[in-house]
Amino acid sequence: QVQLVESGGGLVQPGGSLRLTCQVSKKFDFLGWYRQAPGKQRELVASSTSDGSTDYADSVKGRFTISRDDAKNTVYLEMNSLKPEDTAVYYCRAAGTFLVYWGQGTQVTVSA
Repeated sequence: QVQLVESGGGLVQPGGSLRLTCQVSKKFDFLGWYRQAPGKQRELVASSTSDGSTDYADSVKGRFTISRDDAKNTVYLEMNSLKPEDTAVYYCRAAGTFLVYWGQGTQVTVSA
């Protein structure tokens, strides 16, 4: 059974930083971070493939960085210069050829 366990969320002031971690129970080519704010659809924040390609939502470019450690089956999301509009539940997603798996989510709240 595949498991994805996120950690690192919390409450932070505007301008602050957080680092999210997602531990995956097996290796996947595609690893990504998504977020869902109240009343909004889940959206892609950043993604990484095993060939080194990354992709970012325009709203986080230059502030967030996705990285991965394939030896540990772990993906990270470094979030800097956080804004109140970054407040959401952040989900880790792993995708293989046919199946997609999601973590349980971790809350990020940016507020003074």
